[in-house]
Amino acid sequence: MSTVEIEQRSLLQKVLDWIERVGNKVPHPVIIFLILIGAIMVLSAIFQAAGSSVTFEQAQLGADDVQTVTVAARSLLDADGLRFVFTSPVANFNSFGVVGVILVAMIGVGMAEEVGLIQAFIKRLVKVTPARAITFIIVLLGVLSSIATDAGYLVLIPLSAAVFLSLGRHPLAGLAAAFAGVGGGFAVNILITPVDGMLAQITNEAIADPANHVSITGNLYFGIASTLLVAVVATILTEKFVEPRLGPYHPSEGPETAATEAPSGELSPEEKNGLRWAFWGFVGVTVVVLLLTIPPNAVLRNPETGSLIENSPFLNSIIFLILIYFFVMGLCYGRAAGTITGSMDVINPMTKTIAGLSGLIFLLLVISQFIAYFNYSNLGTIAAVNMADALENANLSTVWLIIGLIAVTAVIDIFIGGVVPKWAIFAPVFVPLFIQLGISPDLAMAAYRVGDSPVNVATPLMPYFALIVIFAERYRRKVGVGSVISLMLPYTVVLLVTWSALLVVWYLLGIPLGPGASIYLH
Repeated sequence: MSTVEIEQRSLLQKVLDWIERVGNKVPHPVIIFLILIGAIMVLSAIFQAAGSSVTFEQAQLGADDVQTVTVAARSLLDADGLRFVFTSPVANFNSFGVVGVILVAMIGVGMAEEVGLIQAFIKRLVKVTPARAITFIIVLLGVLSSIATDAGYLVLIPLSAAVFLSLGRHPLAGLAAAFAGVGGGFAVNILITPVDGMLAQITNEAIADPANHVSITGNLYFGIASTLLVAVVATILTEKFVEPRLGPYHPSEGPETAATEAPSGELSPEEKNGLRWAFWGFVGVTVVVLLLTIPPNAVLRNPETGSLIENSPFLNSIIFLILIYFFVMGLCYGRAAGTITGSMDVINPMTKTIAGLSGLIFLLLVISQFIAYFNYSNLGTIAAVNMADALENANLSTVWLIIGLIAVTAVIDIFIGGVVPKWAIFAPVFVPLFIQLGISPDLAMAAYRVGDSPVNVATPLMPYFALIVIFAERYRRKVGVGSVISLMLPYTVVLLVTWSALLVVWYLLGIPLGPGASIYLH
C-alpha cells in the first residue's frame, strides 16, 4: 500500500472517529427525539404561517388511477394540532408496528437463546462453515432476508455478531455486515418479494397507457445482480476497512463478561442431543407450515387470488412463524439438553427477554410520537414533492436523471422510511418523465430501489436503528448513536456509489432489467 493510500485511509478513519465522538456526545436518544418533536412543532407552525403547500399527483395502492392531491403544512401548535398532540399518543404507539414485531419475534428468539440453542447452533455453524466465506454468507443472507420482511433485523443481526465473536473476530463487525445486508439491500433480492408487488402496482397506477405497464418481475435480472453486488461490496468493506478500524476485540469492552463470552469449543453430548431434537422440531413446524401453504386452497394463501406472495396471510404471519419456530426448537433443545426441566424454565426466559427490552420499548414510545407528529405536519411530503419537481424541471439527460432520482430518494429516505410512501409520491413525477424520454418505467423503479436502501443503515430515524444500538451494547459499554452511524456510514456511501454505477452501466449497455423488461420502450 502506498503512502498516499495510507494517508487517505487515516484521514477517513479520523473523520469517522470524529463522527462517532460527536454522535456519542449528544444526549440519550430519548432526549434527541424529544428535541426533534419540539423542533417539528415549531417548524410546522412556521411553515403553516407561511402558507406552504404542494399539489401533486399521487399513486395509491388499490386505486385504479393517479389522484391529484393538495397537501398543506399543518401546525402542531394551533387548536387542531394541540388536540392531536394530546389525544393521539396511545393510538400512535399502538399503530407503530415495529413494537409488536420486536416483542412477538424476540419472545421466541430470547427463549431459544436462554436455553442454549443459539450458542450450540453457533458452535455447529462455525465448525461446518469455511471461515473465509462467513462474512459473504452473512451479508448475502441479510439481503435475501427481505423475503421474510423484517426477520433479518431481529434474528440475523444479533446472530452474526455472536458468530464473529466465536471466530475471535470483532462482534460489531459481524453486526455491521449483517445490518448492511439486511438494511442496505432491502429493496432487492434474487427472488420475488412483497416489495416487488407493491412497487409494480404503484408504478402501473402512474402510467396512463396500459401498454407500458410493468410486471412484478420487471427488475428481476437487475435485482439478482444487485444482490450479488451488495454482498460483495459489503464483504470487502467489512474485512478491509470496518473490521481493521475496530481493531481486536477484548471481552472487557462489554458491559458484562457473561454477555461477551464466545461460544467456543466442541459440542457436548447434551448439546448434540439438543440440536438433534431441535432439528426435528424445525422439521415438524415446517411440515405444518407446508400443509397450510402448499395445497391450492390452503389456509395461508390469499383467499381471493390463491397467491403466496401478494397480500397473503402467509407473508403477514412471518413474524408469528418466527416465534413458533424458535419456541418449538428451543423447547425441543432444552428438554433434550436438560436445560428445561419444568414449566418455569420456559416462562422465565421469555419474561427475561421482555424485561431486557424495556428501555427499547420506552424509546420506541417516544419515536412513535415523533413519526406521528412529523407525518401530521406534512413537512416531509412538502420537501419530497419540491425536490422531485426541481429534478423534473432541470431538463437533465437520462443518465443524470437516473443519478438525480437516486440522490433525491436517498436524501428523503433519511426522514421518511418505508418503500411505499416515497414511491407513491415519486412515481407520478418520474415514471411519466422516463416514458417521455422513451425509457421504460422499469428503469425508474430500479433507480428508486438503488436510492432507497443504502441510507437505511445510517439514519437514526429508521425504526430498527434503536434496536441495532441495543444489540451493539451487548459487546461495548460506550456505544451510542454516533458509534453505529460511524460504523455504517462507509456502507451507505460506497453502496450508493457502486450501485449507482452499476445501474448507469446497465442502462448504457441496454441490458434488460427483467424478463421482457427492456431499457427502452418499443
